[in-house]
Amino acid sequence: MKAVVPGGFLVLPWPGGSDGGASDPETEPLSGEEMDGRGGLLVKCGALLGVTLICLAVLRRWIAGGVCRSSVRLDGKTVLITGANTGIGKETCRDLARRGARVVMACRDLARAESAAEEIRRSTGNGNVVIRHLDLASLYSVRTFTREFNDSEDRLDLLINNAGVMMCPKWLTEDGFETQLAVNHLGHFLLTNQLLPKLISSAPSRVVTVSSIAHKGGRIDFDDLFFSRRPYSSLESYRQSKLANVLFTRELASRVRDSGVSAFCLHPGVIRTELGRHVEGWFPLLGSLLSLPSLLLMKTPTQGCQTTLHCCLQPGMEGRTGKYFSDCAEKEAAAEGRDDEAARRLWDESARLVGLKDT
Repeated sequence: MKAVVPGGFLVLPWPGGSDGGASDPETEPLSGEEMDGRGGLLVKCGALLGVTLICLAVLRRWIAGGVCRSSVRLDGKTVLITGANTGIGKETCRDLARRGARVVMACRDLARAESAAEEIRRSTGNGNVVIRHLDLASLYSVRTFTREFNDSEDRLDLLINNAGVMMCPKWLTEDGFETQLAVNHLGHFLLTNQLLPKLISSAPSRVVTVSSIAHKGGRIDFDDLFFSRRPYSSLESYRQSKLANVLFTRELASRVRDSGVSAFCLHPGVIRTELGRHVEGWFPLLGSLLSLPSLLLMKTPTQGCQTTLHCCLQPGMEGRTGKYFSDCAEKEAAAEGRDDEAARRLWDESARLVGLKDT
């Protein structure tokens, strides 16, 4: 019933009260069938979430790729790594320092290099980590570095040609070379040749060069190496430089086969490092959109250095000198990277460009 109160207001009965009013469906207890339905939905959502997490974990494990399993110690050995203050170069330094090696970090930015070196010393307990200035875009810097290294170091057991640039604008070095070919190939070509006597005297020793799967589809344009006549393409230039890494390794292995020096090149994987900063600079929106997926779909620097470590440390690799590796396993390089005639021609042309008289 409706009660009348002074002032003419009506007092309505409380829903579901004792006066027999209608009940509120939002507060009415769920029936057993409805509870079973909601419970089943929660179970399905939980199962879907669990399967999703498992799939993500499997995907991440697959993306991480191979792992270097070697337990080799490097006490008394000397390692030289270019581009060592960041990314996979830094993590390679950390691992080799942890194994007891004397690690020489060859870097262009000495302030950043010293900061990285100090972090590595602290984290590994190895105080025998030193930095040296090296600018691979300058032949003068490479020659200065190698002269000082040969004068001051007793041995060189591992040379890791790790530094590189990717898809930068068309810049010319002080020597007049296009930057990607200059840094990724020519600088390392001269560096390796100038240090070969030290590598041979320290044999068995290894030269490990970080290339890329981007060498597939690459082409060495011997008539226009520096894009002087053809339109410049940062991607085409990058592919050319990475193919040069593969051909250089192949020809180096052939030339030093009986010296005790082995040579390997590798694809480290797609890694979250600073290497792609030029691409992100051109397409900042793309960089923002890809930042989250990259956490899932790209290797970390620690994962990315595993194939480098494998090529440096795995015993019994001498018979595989000149080969190309990925995910800690030997892989077949692209047909362009197995062209012995192109490898010899590139070696001779590189020697001419850097002024190397006797190779």
